[in-house]
Amino acid sequence: MLFDLDGTLIDTVYQHVMSWSAALSEFGVEIPSWKIHRRIGMSGKSLAKQLLREPEVRKRRIDLDKLESRHTVLFLRANNNPRVLPGTQLLLNHLTANQVPWAIATTGKQKQTKHLLQNLRLPKNTPVVTGDDVAQAKPSPDIFLLAAERLGVPMEDCIVVGDEIWGMAAGRRRALAVGMLTGGYSKPELEESGAFRVYADPADMLLHIEDLGIAGSEPKRR
Repeated sequence: MLFDLDGTLIDTVYQHVMSWSAALSEFGVEIPSWKIHRRIGMSGKSLAKQLLREPEVRKRRIDLDKLESRHTVLFLRANNNPRVLPGTQLLLNHLTANQVPWAIATTGKQKQTKHLLQNLRLPKNTPVVTGDDVAQAKPSPDIFLLAAERLGVPMEDCIVVGDEIWGMAAGRRRALAVGMLTGGYSKPELEESGAFRVYADPADMLLHIEDLGIAGSEPKRR
């Protein structure tokens, strides 16, 4: 099982939106927040390039490296104590206990990813693939292919779990895609992008884990 991180395991989507909005504003670019939100999940440079092509943008020549760096600074400042989404730790613990191999695959940079993982208890040697490890970010499937390789599992035997349409589009090329509503996309949008199942959050996914061919926990006796 290959997990996205931002918005899938950690509650960060809207912090990304506000950080991108503030960073763009500092560079003289004003973009409606909803347009930023619709691109969260892409690599930073891809997101910025698309936004700078929007018709209301007049200033188009911007140093993308500096813009992306400024977003990272603002984002980390706003997330000094990253909030884990409901059920995340229990879900990961359940997979580990049932010997289901899993990895984290995110388009975020290594520094940002390390910061976001601070409140998760990961087993030693958990594969974590970041945007620094691949040439192309989502919707290219590169991060998931590398994560599967590090697990030693064929991509065709994997389930990709994400919260946005870019992850669904990337995952469905070679694997089964599962969506979560935690990124702000609707169930129909995720399904149209390739999601086989859609859950509210990690807790909901764990509650229905048998849907994915994985053994669930025994009910507690009263």
